[in-house]
Amino acid sequence: MQQRRAVGRWSGAARVLVPLGLTLLVGTTVYTLANYGMARVMGDSMRPTYRQGDRLFIERIDAGEIRRGDVLLIEAPEHTRPGPLLLRVIGTGDDHVTGEGNRVSVNGKPVDEPYVTDSEENLTVGPYDVTVPDGRLFLLGDHRDNANDSRFHLGEQSGSVAASGVQGRVLEDSTVPAVLATLEGLGIVLTLAGVGSYVAGRRARQSLPTAAPWSAA
Repeated sequence: MQQRRAVGRWSGAARVLVPLGLTLLVGTTVYTLANYGMARVMGDSMRPTYRQGDRLFIERIDAGEIRRGDVLLIEAPEHTRPGPLLLRVIGTGDDHVTGEGNRVSVNGKPVDEPYVTDSEENLTVGPYDVTVPDGRLFLLGDHRDNANDSRFHLGEQSGSVAASGVQGRVLEDSTVPAVLATLEGLGIVLTLAGVGSYVAGRRARQSLPTAAPWSAA
């Protein structure tokens, strides 16, 4: 009797754990693929914030979600050969951006940029004074001495690029990736536990004593 109860418990656990684990695993995976991606830093334009070879977690966003200060992975054919760039948003549509060397102001206010470690003087960059067209972005690299950014393309839409080219925003907070990884891991654990319960139930069922065949005297 106790063996039969054990078989029932193992079977019941398998029927609950396997669907629950697969739902959690598949759901989290689909959500992650739809909303996030990975990218590898290919140059030095964002040093020291991000260095060449770093792998970044990218959040897929629409143009309307872009904020000043965001680091974007963005297609900018106006500035370079085909392929996404990793640059920081300094100005959005209708912003008045001025700068000289490595210093920059937006709408008359100097931008606090603790992530820029290059000196403020940069003789290769002259003063600029532009208004960002609507639907476009003024982008700069954190490594101002070695970044092919909006400052060098001022004759083309005030150096801006189309916001529609955004592929995603770098997630600086590791909370979301950690939560998603935890949920996927939990889904795997529950699925494996359910499979283990199913196997244990089958073995327990096979070990049940077989009733002797009935025969008439």
